[in-house]
Amino acid sequence: MVIPKLENAFADWKERETLAEAMIPIIGKLYRKSVVTYCYGRALYSQSVPHLMKIFRRVRQAAGNELSEFEAYPVLEILSGLDLGPCHIDVGKLAVKSMNLPSGIDLKAFVMQEVKEVIGRHTPPVKEPRHVVVYGFGRIGRLIARLLIEKTGGGGQLLLKAVVLRPNNNDNLDKRASLLRKDSVHGDFEGTIRSDPANQCIIANGNVIRVIYADDRGRIDYSRYGIHDAIIIDSTGRWKDEKGLSRHLESKGADRVILTASARPPIKNIVSGVNSSQVSPNDKILAAASCTTNAVVPILKAVNDKFRLRFGHIETVHAYTADQNLVDNLHPKSRRGRAAPLNMVITETGASRAVTQLLPELEGRLTANAIRVPTPNVSLLMLHLALEESVTREELNDYLRYIALHSNLQRQVDFTMSPEVVSSDFVGNRHACVVDAESTLVDSNSNRVVIYAWYDNEFGYSCQVVRVVQKWAGIRYPLIPDDVAQTGF
Repeated sequence: MVIPKLENAFADWKERETLAEAMIPIIGKLYRKSVVTYCYGRALYSQSVPHLMKIFRRVRQAAGNELSEFEAYPVLEILSGLDLGPCHIDVGKLAVKSMNLPSGIDLKAFVMQEVKEVIGRHTPPVKEPRHVVVYGFGRIGRLIARLLIEKTGGGGQLLLKAVVLRPNNNDNLDKRASLLRKDSVHGDFEGTIRSDPANQCIIANGNVIRVIYADDRGRIDYSRYGIHDAIIIDSTGRWKDEKGLSRHLESKGADRVILTASARPPIKNIVSGVNSSQVSPNDKILAAASCTTNAVVPILKAVNDKFRLRFGHIETVHAYTADQNLVDNLHPKSRRGRAAPLNMVITETGASRAVTQLLPELEGRLTANAIRVPTPNVSLLMLHLALEESVTREELNDYLRYIALHSNLQRQVDFTMSPEVVSSDFVGNRHACVVDAESTLVDSNSNRVVIYAWYDNEFGYSCQVVRVVQKWAGIRYPLIPDDVAQTGF
């Protein structure tokens, strides 16, 4: 793409806007056929025109390439005319590859060669839809519900069938629907929601979601609502051991349960992208670890794989959470009883223990602490690491950029070079963490580095939970292009 002259900048922008507008129906048509499109790991479906344009702009900045709507639209147009089966296609990567085509090879021939394995291959990503129940409807439960509704697609994968709440005389279905519809941090729900008190359900984008009130997780008859073999997502955090969580499985219609927090052994803690291979169809109980564990483990794994970690300290600057008090009051944990919106609170974290469960090679090499701060969402990691290998600041940032753009951790690790970003800029980011490259510090003499990484501890974490559930449900998509094994480092 040639950079336009200043006097042509507006005309160039309008032309790209026109192309982005033309992309939306193509992306939607493909999505309904379970052909899910991305740009360097960023989803293109369910986006507005400005958001699509921002995706291309962000990738262009991070990757340092010339990718734009001009290169991506022709690729999408060709894909829309092919008989594609279910798959995930990174349109951005295909477009960049197409820029370097040898002479004599036209674009259509290139695209058809890249997607040949899924032309006419209409194997569904999963044999039959999998029912899901969200147990607990607080911050994480509602965001997971939003994601499941968004990902319904053609209705053949994960289906949110119910949410379970504790009995409450003051509960009101309309208020529950309103909490799903509007969120002070994450904004309005994308779509339509209405409550149906007569049938005790919420209907969101056509999805009928039963609202079940129960005070015993082991005595619910899900089958009476047409729910069977359900994966129960426990977002309450009340039970973290095998005995407590297995009680879910005594309910009729429940098949598996996953906890949205770190669980105690022998339950597996899974961080999507890191140890997803440990997920087995035979597992009945899993945990998606904590938001901080999901943020820190991908970066530590990437750094340790390349530079070998001698020791390190993890400091988390964490948004306050619902377990803290709004005003000073009694609390079972030290300092958390002080007013959350008014104080920075030093508190303990189990991050180092959780990390070494997932990366046992780092046992005894990590310490961790946390500071709760008066913001409602988005947290910050500070990783103080001593490495075996020598590295410069540029080399470390280049490597982390590569991890974000090209590795099998690209859904977990994002990358920004902006010197102006602050926490609110990362609300709604779908990655487990975002490396703040401008803040990277390196002392080459001692091989010590400091890496800063942001994470949306609510939405980004919820995305990680859903990825584990998709893996557990057996949802499989061919990936195009499948280039994560190609390493430049």
